[in-house]
Amino acid sequence: MSKRQILIVTCALLLSNAMSGLDGTIINTALPAIISDLHGIEMMGWIVAVFLLGTAVSTPLWSKLGEHIGNKGAYQLAALFFVVGSLLQGLSPNIVFLIITRTIAGIGNGGVVSLPYIIYARMYTNPRKRMKVLGFVSASYSTATIIGPLVGGFIVDAFTWHWVFYLNVPIGLLSALLVQIYYQLEKEPQRNKPVDYWGSILMTVGLTSLLAGIEMIGSASNVFVFGALILAAVCLAAMGHYESRVADPIIPSRLFKNRALVIDFTLFTLIWGAFVGFLIYSPMWAQGLLGTSALIGGATQIPSSFTNFMGSGSVAPLRRFFTPQKVVALGIIMLVVSFVLLVVGGVKTPYWILLLAGAFEGFGNGACFNELQVKVQQDAEEKDIPVATSFSFLIRMLSQTFTASIFGLVMNQALRKGVAQANGAITMKMMNKLSDATNINSLPAKLIPQMRVILHHGLHNIMLLSLVLMMVSLGINIWAQYLEKRAHVEA
Repeated sequence: MSKRQILIVTCALLLSNAMSGLDGTIINTALPAIISDLHGIEMMGWIVAVFLLGTAVSTPLWSKLGEHIGNKGAYQLAALFFVVGSLLQGLSPNIVFLIITRTIAGIGNGGVVSLPYIIYARMYTNPRKRMKVLGFVSASYSTATIIGPLVGGFIVDAFTWHWVFYLNVPIGLLSALLVQIYYQLEKEPQRNKPVDYWGSILMTVGLTSLLAGIEMIGSASNVFVFGALILAAVCLAAMGHYESRVADPIIPSRLFKNRALVIDFTLFTLIWGAFVGFLIYSPMWAQGLLGTSALIGGATQIPSSFTNFMGSGSVAPLRRFFTPQKVVALGIIMLVVSFVLLVVGGVKTPYWILLLAGAFEGFGNGACFNELQVKVQQDAEEKDIPVATSFSFLIRMLSQTFTASIFGLVMNQALRKGVAQANGAITMKMMNKLSDATNINSLPAKLIPQMRVILHHGLHNIMLLSLVLMMVSLGINIWAQYLEKRAHVEA
């Protein structure tokens, strides 16, 4: 490939990365309007969870598919899934259709965000040049997360929430077209090992059943919930047994025999689980409790986008003075401060408190991600660096998926309890409208304060659960610091 071709393909892949970052933040801004229009506040957790689950489950499968049909073909197929899913989401007539089509988009997103890293490695064989490109990747994603809330808020206020999803269609098509025309490397090497179809099926069915069981607690029969959880346990146990005997397993069991790696994975799980609580519910806090517009509600995430970049960039200087686990501890403390601010905040918490909490959350998240991602690659054996890196991405997605489901369950319980105590004066339909400030005038003015108290109970419980997750991660981090110090003394 010529330098011009490499540059164009790189820009096309950066577009896909920005598209993923845009979708991840723009949807949170549009959620209040979506659930108000489609009457889906009780299924809000599903809207976020199925996209993350589709991304998580499909990520290792797309990389395996790329090994067999080529990364170019696999990427175009992934982009097609994402584009079709985005188009159908915009056309959704009801909440169930939206959830199904969001799953399709999530499956495509798994390939859109993971396959470019493999393509970069083939185009940029020089490690220094590749590191520069990965810097642009990070910058494109951060830029998308900054403008996403603003764009989402503007679209919802000026047009309708449907256009939030249509926006991704031309971006995805342009990216796939440029890759088709200009990505012309020699034929990529293909793997001779058989595809682990059974492992893929067992993992997909197991994780989907687990998600369904968690989401349906309180809204479906106990028999259904219990059956889904049993099916999940059986499938995941069968996957563990089966994967130990195949030639090319999706997730090698040897990763879990490395204690340092297990600690890294556990911290990733807890931190990303707590982080999604702020990501999803801070716009709802602003719109539902403070009565802001969608644009102002989405702006609650802007400080975290800026400080995330600052936190990530601070890791290298901090490593001159602190050990890796102490750098992680600093990030965790920042996250603890963020959730403490929200836990102690009441129904009339000032808007600037949300911005301040977002600033602490972004810095802590950026510092933890950068340090833990490097640490995973340092703690893994050399042959396991690729699979350990891939699994760290998978575990983050799974954590966000299931904590989003649990947070949705917590919110639903608070809403149902509040509506029941209102003795018919407040309905769930009215609570749906409260989350979108444009509908506030259609609600009885005298009931709005009581409705906001009900919504605040749900938001408070979610932030409290996030704080608990961060305190557990801090405890694990302190233990890891002890192990780190003991290893240093022994050395």
